[in-house]
Amino acid sequence: MKLSSFRPTWLAAALGLAALAAPLSACADPNVLWNIVHGQCAPNEAGKGDPSPCLAVDLKGGFAVLKDRSGATQVLLIPTDRVTGIEDPAVVAPAAPNYFADAWYARRFVNAMAGEVIPRDLLSLAVNSMYGRSQNQLHIHVDCIRPDVRAALKANQEHIGPVWAPIDVGVSGRRYEAMRVSSEDLAAKNPFRLLADGDPTARADMGLETLLAWPTSFADGTAGFVLLADRASAGDAGSAEELQDHTCKVLQPAG
Repeated sequence: MKLSSFRPTWLAAALGLAALAAPLSACADPNVLWNIVHGQCAPNEAGKGDPSPCLAVDLKGGFAVLKDRSGATQVLLIPTDRVTGIEDPAVVAPAAPNYFADAWYARRFVNAMAGEVIPRDLLSLAVNSMYGRSQNQLHIHVDCIRPDVRAALKANQEHIGPVWAPIDVGVSGRRYEAMRVSSEDLAAKNPFRLLADGDPTARADMGLETLLAWPTSFADGTAGFVLLADRASAGDAGSAEELQDHTCKVLQPAG
């Protein structure tokens, strides 16, 4: 896979975007992400081999990586095709790109901005429901996991099985369910499809669903992911991003 942004200028561009005041996800215009990727990043990559203002564009793979303005290390994985969000039929279509696998690949930009290779179980990938987002273009948040959520997941990790089942991750009022996936990189495991295929209620209205993938290693030493799903309801917008920490406290020394 070729990403054009492996060049000396990409980190400076990322830091410039990070200095802006408001997170992209908080913009009032719900088409900001689409306009950036479709109107600037993809054409710039196609015409000049320069993905700016994105960090990277993979035209063949159909995705871009953009630095979110919230946090020092958060990046967004965004399709270059028009895909509105988790509710879009395109995410579960038979030949659908595996955007979560692409998001896991994009963690290298988080590592670069953190200045270190972050252990897999300190990271997370999240997509919000259509009621827990402000942008109408699919985007997966790639950043650190909240320390308390990580602790809860580690404490329950060996009780999480290969089918969806309730779990308490310490977020009051939330109905999270979890399942484990044995996979180094999610290449053969599409979380969108695993949710839709494993929960008929979710498949009936995917727009209510939110997903988080937490990378970890299981007791037998195999690498994998724990998937968390929540369903928007009264008092719960369905935002798995709330399980992430855009200050990356998990990277800070204890004490």
